[in-house]
Amino acid sequence: MNTETIKTLCGIPGVSGRENRIREAICSRLPDDVETMTDPLGNLIVKKHGAAAPKHSIMICAHMDEVGLIITSATEEGYLHFDEIGGIDPAVLIGRTVGLENGGQGIIGLKHLHLCDKEEREKIPGMTDMVLDIGASSKEEALELAPLGSFAAYPADFKEFGDGRMKSKALDDRVGCAIMLYLLNSELPWDMTFVFTVQEEVGTFGAQAAAFRVRPDIGIILETTTAGDICGVQGGKRACVLGDGPVVSYMDRRTIYDMELYRLAMDIAEKNGIPCQTKTLVAGGNDAGSVQRTAGGARVMAVSVPTRYLHSPVCVMDRSDVENTLELLKVLLPEIGALQ
Repeated sequence: MNTETIKTLCGIPGVSGRENRIREAICSRLPDDVETMTDPLGNLIVKKHGAAAPKHSIMICAHMDEVGLIITSATEEGYLHFDEIGGIDPAVLIGRTVGLENGGQGIIGLKHLHLCDKEEREKIPGMTDMVLDIGASSKEEALELAPLGSFAAYPADFKEFGDGRMKSKALDDRVGCAIMLYLLNSELPWDMTFVFTVQEEVGTFGAQAAAFRVRPDIGIILETTTAGDICGVQGGKRACVLGDGPVVSYMDRRTIYDMELYRLAMDIAEKNGIPCQTKTLVAGGNDAGSVQRTAGGARVMAVSVPTRYLHSPVCVMDRSDVENTLELLKVLLPEIGALQ
C-alpha cells in the first residue's frame, strides 16, 4: 500500500471536535460509486455495494480525530494555558512546537531547570506547570491569536526511516482511514458501510452515534494499538511488537471481542501465511466499545496496527504491519460476510 495517502492524511490537523478538514480530504479521495452522508456529529458514513449482500450487515470504521490541546486562559504577559484533548502524557509536550487553529504556531515551555528548587527538579511537570508561548506580549494579543476554546495540534512531520519504519503525528488513526480508502477504491465481496468517525479520542462519541444510525450486525474497527517493544520492557508487558503483523484483540478495557471473529481472523491469517499477533495486555479501548453496545448490539472485532509512542508527535509504525493488515482484511472480509 502506498504511504503517500497516509502521509497526506497525517499532515492535516483534525483534533477531536475539529475534524472538518480531514473529512474534506477523505471525501476528495472517495470513488464515484459510493453513497455518502455526514451526520450531525460529523461522522462520514459511506455505503458501497459489493458483489452480494451479506446475511449480516457489516460496518467498518476508523476514527478521523487526533489528540491535541485546547486553550483555556491567558496571562497578562501573553502566555496561554491549555488542557488536553484526548489522553496525552505531559512529558511528550515539553519544548514542542504546536500549530494553532488559526494557522500560527506556539512553543510549549515551562520554568527552566536551573531556576527550579530540588523538589521541582524531581517531579514530572504537569500541564498546569506549562504555558504556550505564541510570541504575544499581552493577554489581549494572545487571545486575539488564540481565542479561548480554540485548538492546537502537533505539526506535520511525516518521515520514513530505518528499515521500513515511518513516524508521524496522528498515525492513530489516519492509517486506519487510509486502509478504508484503499478498500473503498477496490472491488468488495459484500455490500458494506464504512464510517470515518469523530471524537474517538475523547470518549468514542462519534462511533456511538454512527452505530445507532447504521445498526450493524458486525462491526470491524481498524485502529492502532500501543507497542511497548522498547528497551527495558519484556514479555507480555510489551503488549505487541512492530513487524509482527496486525493485532487482533480478544479484550481491552472497553470491550470483550466476539470470540468467533477473533478465532476466524487468527485461523485465516495462519492459513494464508500472514503475520498476525494478539495483544498480550488487557488495556486501552477504542470505538468497538460503543459499536458493540449501541442500539440492539453488534458483534465486534478490532484489527490494529502496532504503534510505538501513541498520542505523541512521533508515533512510529512498521510499513510491513500496514501492508499485512490490508492483506488480512482482503482474505478475512469474504469469510465474515459468509458467516451464518
